[in-house]
Amino acid sequence: MSDTVRVRFAPSPTGPLHIGGVRTALFNYLFAKKHNGTFVLRIEDTDQNRYVEGAEKYIIDALNWCGIPCDEGVGKNEKLGPYRQSERKHLYKEYADKLIASGHAYYAFDTAETLDAHRQDHEAKGKTFIYNWHNRMKLNNSLALSAEETKAKLDSGEDYVIRFKSPQDETLHLTDRIRGAMTIDTNILDDKVLFKSDGMPTYHLANIVDDHLMEITHVIRGEEWLPSLALHQQLYDAFGWKAPEFAHLPLILKPTGKGKLSKRDGDKLGFPVFPLEWKDPKTGDIAIGYREAGYFPEAVTNFLAFLGWNPGTEQELFSLEELVEAFDLDRVHKSGARFDPDKTKWYNHHYMQTKTDDELAESFKLFLDEKLPSNDIDLNYITLVVGLIKERATFVSDFWALSDFFFTAPKTYDEKAFKKAIKEDTPEILEKVKSLILHIDSFTVGSLQTDIKGWITENNIGFGKVMMPLRLALVGALQGPDVFEIIFMIGKYESANRIDALLDKI
Repeated sequence: MSDTVRVRFAPSPTGPLHIGGVRTALFNYLFAKKHNGTFVLRIEDTDQNRYVEGAEKYIIDALNWCGIPCDEGVGKNEKLGPYRQSERKHLYKEYADKLIASGHAYYAFDTAETLDAHRQDHEAKGKTFIYNWHNRMKLNNSLALSAEETKAKLDSGEDYVIRFKSPQDETLHLTDRIRGAMTIDTNILDDKVLFKSDGMPTYHLANIVDDHLMEITHVIRGEEWLPSLALHQQLYDAFGWKAPEFAHLPLILKPTGKGKLSKRDGDKLGFPVFPLEWKDPKTGDIAIGYREAGYFPEAVTNFLAFLGWNPGTEQELFSLEELVEAFDLDRVHKSGARFDPDKTKWYNHHYMQTKTDDELAESFKLFLDEKLPSNDIDLNYITLVVGLIKERATFVSDFWALSDFFFTAPKTYDEKAFKKAIKEDTPEILEKVKSLILHIDSFTVGSLQTDIKGWITENNIGFGKVMMPLRLALVGALQGPDVFEIIFMIGKYESANRIDALLDKI
């Protein structure tokens, strides 16, 4: 086993990567980087029936977008490759044979029909059928058969699986970095299949062999693998290999806190559960991703880090570098972590404020080009608009609703706002304000403010009587940034035209 930390993320390419899988990858990445180690991506594609076209590329693209790329993986630094399990299948039979030779495994020739009959018989008696020490000598396997009978069956090409011979009357001592010490009575364990009749290993055998050959020092994975820990530890012992340290991460729970987070929860409550958009190659159905929903990758990694871990301080906002520095497996919780869609938005809003106006303007321009295809809007103008509105936005897609009046004159006026803002003397007031705007000497935000506010004060008019209808004329509603900023941005003539349009409406 290597002295330097080596961790792996080993997803199956059976569809898009769930956000829970991304969280597992992130914790592996943070742990590796914290200890100057290596983060390995292995594609576990031994189950060819469930293989989905495009899923492997999706996994790699998702990790790259999140800013947590692997150090070794398919087509990248393949020092201990190949990194696709399907390309390693020639290895596994050799290791299964070693277990048979050492007496830790055996050939089983039972047909699916026979095993099914046993299960049904047990169910009828209110019992559960488990293939292990208490019945294996009565079943069709190389432990119950003579060496000659076993050889004859193998020579004739009869179908078989290879099962692990789980020990009887032993207590297994297991350790998990998150859950501590555990003991298991081996009598309750079944003799798991390690090698299938189709010539492929099961997950259990392939996983152990690959982790050993790839010199993995720490296995950090979801808690759904906790029931497999006993078998995996026994396999390491059977091979005489040093086992890695294990850490089983808590589940990510639904927003209600009950049950595991699923795609259905996202569909129902309107939030993504995948990092990137996924188009199902069979049905053509499209599932939105965090990227397409307008989230920044930094926001995604930040909120995922807090699902099941905390730094032990009040700090909630961490760059990836800060997460690496702060991350510690000892601070990962045992209990499930409730997913909070509102908190994910809170993170995105924060990261929005850290972006430069130039960066955000580039993204917003793409949106504007679709909205207003005939207008070639200057990027500098868009940048100025972004600076005025971004603190009220969570996503770039919010910008249009917050700023459409900077690009097009209002076509309608908010009904409630109209009733509230328009009084008997409003036309007279707006005519005067329009004249002030058109005849101002130095057209700046400061001079607009000085001149218009000065006139209001001199004439002893209530500010609301002027500013509300003026805002309504410019925006179409009683919202938006500073009125003088808007006038300055859209220009004196456009401002005058908009005042005229509201006067016509009155």
